[in-house]
Parts: sequence; C-alpha cells; structure tokens
Amino acid sequence: MTLVDVHAHFLTEEYVAAAVRAGHLAPDGMPGWPRWSAGEHLALMDRRGIARAVLSVSSPGVHFGDDVRARVLARQVNEAAAAFVAGRPDRFGFLASLPLPDLDGSIAEAGHTFDQLGADGIVLLTNAAGRYPGDPRLEPLWRLLDERQAVVLLHPTSPPNWRDVALDRPRPLMEFVFEGVRAVGDLVLSGVLARYPRIRFVVGDAGSVLPLLASRLELLADDGVRLSTHLERLWVDLGTSGVWPSGSERVVYGSGFCFTPADGVARQLRRLDRTNPGWRATTTANTAKLFGGVPARSRTGS
Repeated sequence: MTLVDVHAHFLTEEYVAAAVRAGHLAPDGMPGWPRWSAGEHLALMDRRGIARAVLSVSSPGVHFGDDVRARVLARQVNEAAAAFVAGRPDRFGFLASLPLPDLDGSIAEAGHTFDQLGADGIVLLTNAAGRYPGDPRLEPLWRLLDERQAVVLLHPTSPPNWRDVALDRPRPLMEFVFEGVRAVGDLVLSGVLARYPRIRFVVGDAGSVLPLLASRLELLADDGVRLSTHLERLWVDLGTSGVWPSGSERVVYGSGFCFTPADGVARQLRRLDRTNPGWRATTTANTAKLFGGVPARSRTGS
C-alpha cells in the first residue's frame, strides 16, 4: 500500500450535468460518462495496493464556451475535490481545474485553490478552445505557476479538428497521444520550458512517445540538441499505456480511473508487474520527489 496514483479522476453530478447541457453526452467520443464515488475509488485502491490518489477533472474540462459559467464550475469542482480530500486526507489529494481559455479567471482560481483549498497542483488540458501551451497569451499564467513551483498535469483532450481526424473513433484511442506530443512540442519550441524551469510538468498518456520527439528535435530543429534536453525535466505519467517509457528516470504512476474502468486498471498493473519488477517502489519514490514529500493535503492529514 505505497503506490501513489497522480492521474486519477473524479466526477460530481453537477459537473456531469453541466457538461451534458453543453453537448458532451459522450465525452471525447467515449460511450458515456462513467460513475464515480469516493467509496468505490477507495475500494479499488485497497484492492490494488494504491495508498493515495491525486484527484482531478479529466477532459473536456470546465469551460464550455462561457467564461462566467466556467469560473463558477471550476470553483464548484475544486471545492468538491477539497471536500473529498478533507474527508480522507490520508488517501486523497487533488489537482485544481482552471477555466481556460479565460486567463483572468484562471489566474484568480489558481491563487484561490493554492491559498484557500490546499491544492497539490493544477490540471491543464493540452489545448483550451484550440489554444496550445505555447500561446503568448498564457505567459501570465506560466509566470504564476513558476513562482508557485507548481505541479502541472498536462492532460490530453480532443484536438480542435477532431471531426476530421478521429473519424468517429473515441479520441482517447489515438488522438490523446498525438495531443500530448503536440502540446509538449509546443512547450519546448515556444520556450516555455526554458523560461519557467520551476514548473513541474507531468505528461499524461504520451510519455512513451517522448523519446521519439526528442530524437526528431535533435535532428530537425534549430539548436535541436539543446531543445531536446528540456524534455529531460518532464515527469512522465504511465497513463493508460502500461508501457515503461525508455530513457526517462522521472516516471510516476497514473491509472486514469474512473475513465479507465477498474478492470483496465487491473490489466495495466498486471502488465507493469510482469514486465518491470520494482516499478512500484520506483514510481513511489519519484512521486515523493515530484511533490516534495507526498501530496500536500496528505502531509497535513497524517
């Protein structure tokens, strides 16, 4: 019971209702919304040897086209997450959601969640209404998160042109991986990683592809060798691949539950146990380094 899950999701009835009203009846092309409760999540953790889970809202996030409503929804889900953590500070932490692309609202919500709710970090989607991480308009947010030395889970979402490329397939099947690489490449090529070295980025679902991205940067980009070295600072979440990323020492565990069903979590764990003996101890130690010990609310609750 030492494993820490840094990529675990939660849902509330209010959040799902808001998403459905906005047209997300099948999130990212999946068959439908999963069920979630703190009790069911804890039962899964107990069965699979997971000591703590850091909760976050998954794609499609909290912004459905209206800034004011997105600010309200972000506050609602963040306060709900903080309440779940307060109920079991020994087992849960959380990453706060921001109402991007509303920059002012996002900066305000980030400050509130760190200072008032005790968030362990932030979850950001790979694009917000087509705005990728290297967009110059996001610089004030990166400055804030750098000052806070924040943990940021970069979570994939549907690309802006998903109707053209996904061809009615669920976007997590392939598009999420491409989105992760696209967003990380943008962070590198725009200089965000170089300018804000204190942000601790965790790459969700695309870690196994990052060595290929590094190789292409070295071969094809101007000053590619220097650019590729920035990728070494990224933390890699095993996500739902169950494949240990080659060449990376900053690997942490993420289940993707509840969007990854319980049997999928079990298959992932069995694959990792079979192919990478000792991975549990390695990722647990890495997670302690990532969060400077253990997730903040777990520290205060123990």
